[in-house]
Amino acid sequence: AIAYLIAMPYYYNPIRELPTARGFADLVFLPKPEHTKAHPASIVELKLNQKVQTAMTQIKDKKYPSSISNYTGEILLVGINYDKNSKEHQCLIEKYKKD
Repeated sequence: AIAYLIAMPYYYNPIRELPTARGFADLVFLPKPEHTKAHPASIVELKLNQKVQTAMTQIKDKKYPSSISNYTGEILLVGINYDKNSKEHQCLIEKYKKD
């Protein structure tokens, strides 16, 4: 929450459960137009007690970036998993390569 509060001048409010062609992206962060060169958009998939790679695979397999295809700046794909037993988070971030 604190990280988002710091980013508020640069980003619109996060979009929760953004409909895509093949599912729903958990969170999408889009920078305001005047900040697209300095701040990337982010598509975030959250998982519980799974492998972080599962989140990243879902983003790619379900083509979540197509939901913001009109966005011209850089896009980051973010997979996050929380393990309830170990109480640890894992995070995987990749730059999206546009076709």
